[in-house]
Amino acid sequence: MRNTKIQQKYDAFVRYFEEHLPVAESELQYKNPYELLVAVILSAQCTDKRVNMTTPALFERFPTVNDMANSSQEEIYAYIKSISYPNNKSKNLLGMAQAVVNDFGGMVPDNLEDLQKLPGVGRKTANVMMAVAFRKPAMPVDTHVFRVANRIGLTKNSKNVRETEKALVAHFPQEVLSKAHHWLILHGRYVCLARKPKCDQCGISDLCDYRKKICKD
Repeated sequence: MRNTKIQQKYDAFVRYFEEHLPVAESELQYKNPYELLVAVILSAQCTDKRVNMTTPALFERFPTVNDMANSSQEEIYAYIKSISYPNNKSKNLLGMAQAVVNDFGGMVPDNLEDLQKLPGVGRKTANVMMAVAFRKPAMPVDTHVFRVANRIGLTKNSKNVRETEKALVAHFPQEVLSKAHHWLILHGRYVCLARKPKCDQCGISDLCDYRKKICKD
């Protein structure tokens, strides 16, 4: 049976962000599913700002997935060497592009199962693609989402991202699920900071378990 008190917290969360942040989107810059997939792979343990500084030259050289598939790890590396873990990511980008071309006819797959068959694509990245590129209900859980959901009290004692994902999917209405992912990320990025949350600037502090326990006036 669904916990009514928890659901009321979710409903209040949605009401606040629908009013104050009705448009919530990825801060990664992209033009199509291929470009988004590349950007998301690059964004692992790296800021969106750094990725956005790197991708223009990368996409100019590799405007299509076929162009990247016909390249080499060494050439891709040269364009992404300022990104964290460039060796591994250049290998994954080449493998991803070749798999899309060879196994999916050059089209980035639009379902969770096939996306996760691509090198460098785990469940979180696949969910980002579902939510952002294909506008399907999905809840990608990254470090921001995991931390903020647990801190606010949207999830209770979730031990890992999969448990957090299940809880969020169960309580957010499907029609706002993908947008709620961005609300949580942006709130964690700019207000609910990991080391020093800005409780005095938070519009949902009255909903927050952390505020009640730690950030007292």
